[in-house]
Amino acid sequence: MGEDGGAPRDARLLAMLDDDRQGWVLATAVREDGEIVDFEMVYINDAGCRFAGRSREELIGRRYRELWPETVHDGTLPLYREVVETRQPVTRTVYYDRPSVTGHFEMRVSPWGDGLGVRFVDLRQLTVAPQSTAGTRLYDVLDAAFDGFTLLRAVTDGSGAIVDFVCDYVNQLGAKLVGRTAEEVIGHPLSEVSPGSWDDGLFDRYRSVAETGEPWLEQRPYPQVGQVWEVKVARARADAGTPAVAVSFREVTDQVGQQRHLAAVAAEAERAAARATDAAARATALQTATTALVAASTTAEVYAAIGSVLRPSAGGQGLALLLLHEQQLQLRFHDGYEPDVVAKLRELPLDHPYPATAVARTGQPLYLTSLAQFQAAQPDPAVAVPAGERQAWAFLPLAVGGEVLGTLVVGYRRPREFDYDEQATLMALAGLGAQALQRALLFEARTTLASALQRALLPATLPRVPGLRHAARYLPWTHGVDVGGDWYDIIDLGEGAVGVVIGDVAGHSAAAAATMGQVRNALRAYAGERHNPASVVHHVNRLVLDLHPDTIATCCYLEVHLAEGTVTAVSAGHPPPMLRTADGVHRLQLRPGPPLGVTPDAVYLDTTLLIPEAATLLLYTDGLVEDRRHPIDQGLRELRAALRSAPTREPGGTLDHILGSDVGPRPRTDDVAVLCLTSDAVPTAPPTARRRFRGEAISASAARRFAADVLTAWKQAPIIDDALLLLDEVITNAIQHTVGDVTVELRLGEHLRVTVHDTSIRPPERRAAPDGADRDNGRGLHIIEQLAAAWGSELVPTGGKLVWFDLPRV
Repeated sequence: MGEDGGAPRDARLLAMLDDDRQGWVLATAVREDGEIVDFEMVYINDAGCRFAGRSREELIGRRYRELWPETVHDGTLPLYREVVETRQPVTRTVYYDRPSVTGHFEMRVSPWGDGLGVRFVDLRQLTVAPQSTAGTRLYDVLDAAFDGFTLLRAVTDGSGAIVDFVCDYVNQLGAKLVGRTAEEVIGHPLSEVSPGSWDDGLFDRYRSVAETGEPWLEQRPYPQVGQVWEVKVARARADAGTPAVAVSFREVTDQVGQQRHLAAVAAEAERAAARATDAAARATALQTATTALVAASTTAEVYAAIGSVLRPSAGGQGLALLLLHEQQLQLRFHDGYEPDVVAKLRELPLDHPYPATAVARTGQPLYLTSLAQFQAAQPDPAVAVPAGERQAWAFLPLAVGGEVLGTLVVGYRRPREFDYDEQATLMALAGLGAQALQRALLFEARTTLASALQRALLPATLPRVPGLRHAARYLPWTHGVDVGGDWYDIIDLGEGAVGVVIGDVAGHSAAAAATMGQVRNALRAYAGERHNPASVVHHVNRLVLDLHPDTIATCCYLEVHLAEGTVTAVSAGHPPPMLRTADGVHRLQLRPGPPLGVTPDAVYLDTTLLIPEAATLLLYTDGLVEDRRHPIDQGLRELRAALRSAPTREPGGTLDHILGSDVGPRPRTDDVAVLCLTSDAVPTAPPTARRRFRGEAISASAARRFAADVLTAWKQAPIIDDALLLLDEVITNAIQHTVGDVTVELRLGEHLRVTVHDTSIRPPERRAAPDGADRDNGRGLHIIEQLAAAWGSELVPTGGKLVWFDLPRV
């Protein structure tokens, strides 16, 4: 059917399909972004319309999701999509009994252009229709069958309730079972033919099957004749949708007798097999418990293994685990015990008469085989632990290397004797539990120390900064107890500036954590001295090389200026932050730098960007988005999607949404630190950006880079070259002839004004350029006068002077 996916154009094909007694449908694929999402019907023949119960006008041009919404969930649409994509035809048989379609169909689905053709045959019409040859053969078979068979059509009252059934068909054997001929049964009500159906409950069964569609099967004994009959009832469908049931009867007296005999033989064989395999069962129980307990690394996992594996292995119906703590037995885990028993077991002094205390003191097991023994051990009912529903107990010491950790109690609901083999198995199970528990307790002790160290290295609180909301999360590695090297920090730099940093020291060890603490403190110190971001990271890199030459670390440091709506950031081999604005989510495009600790010649260049009002900034470590199994590109796509779909601007809610989404590798194999910031500050008008630079030669290039980034963000590219040339002249002069910091301010009003503030009160002087090799020296003011729209110099009351120049804005 090689059409191009539109309506079929071959008249011969249409004529053939129109004359076919079976249903035919042609449909084209509906695609979105190249993916098939639905199918649109472009042709259906008359037989198909009859089967569907709708006219051609109701079907052509409409989609499957609209016509048959159930196809979305019953596997039909995915199957059709597979046929189109693989070009492989399939045949399936389905039964529908729904408002939109009813029938038992065999469907042949074949690819047709960018769509498919479906031929469907209603198997009911071929097998049970009385007017068909096949239907006649079926009734002949039913008449000759050994089973009794009848079709009963429901009779309803005015409210629609089923009050009787009329026989539409019965085979010869079925008529004999009620002592009549087929002619005396067919067309007559059940109340006349078999009034006893109301007394023996069969009528209620017929009605329930007709109403619910749930089939019913039962073997019914008839002691008066010494027979057993199997009765099966299934819902059928009469004309005009009237409820009906199909009932078959079969005598199974001999089969039931054989089954009972075989069941008795099998029971005896099972008892013999159980006795013969007790030893193997105990070995299997020990192996299963060993496997589960060896895999447990925390007390919670040990308790779970004890409850799910050890208790069934021990054969008990109740289990309690009590540990020694300061001359007491304390209940740490229970399974199958009643609340009143649990309340008494919470804390037991070692002199309490409950048998578990004696086991904890002596390390010797104790077995009580009856309720009387249990009550005799606790003669005072005022202090006794209740027995609950148990009548036998095994009290087992949890001992490792001669040290008793507590008592394991296994309770049984029936009195029992504990033979030697069972006692040996119970003691082995208790020993396995004790070893696993001791490992878990030691593991958790180490984990507690590691967690305390990690918390001590991370900031206890982050500073409150007006106009800035923030939240942070730290997720330790899901395996192991070593501390990691991930960290984050927020530093209030004053003057509306905030330092934000996130970093990751390679490794999971105390050494990595110690390095992380030193790097974090050093970065805070350099940032507090108001080094520009590139200088901060440069100094931290030298520190890492001096103190820890074998250490590699990454970090991203940002200096955020809330009132300006700007951020200056530098990356040292770290994943770039994400920024969410009203326009979407994107990564900050930062100038890359190598990780810390790689080389003393590393060059770090900062980047200045605009941060729009109400923007959200997200910083993270690489454990969130990648590991050796999860490519970083995939992780960044997942993170971008999660940040975009976060339903809130609240930083804490945003982080919870991201960490709850399908982002990055699972399970995680690295620590994760995440920091989210939302700016509520409104940027100043006109746009202004100011930075302070150290009085050192490197500051000139940093100032030019700052100005270039800001002017690019302000869309002032045509004047960038002139602005940078003039700024270079002014700031170089300030750095060469003054001591102290230099401040550069850019303000975009009716024109661009660039101001440089230094600590000197000496005004700039125009000098004639000397002849010789250095012909450019002394020409700074000449260049400014030629290029600037205006310029000037003035003293500042608080000290120092300002040199400014204006350029026409774009």
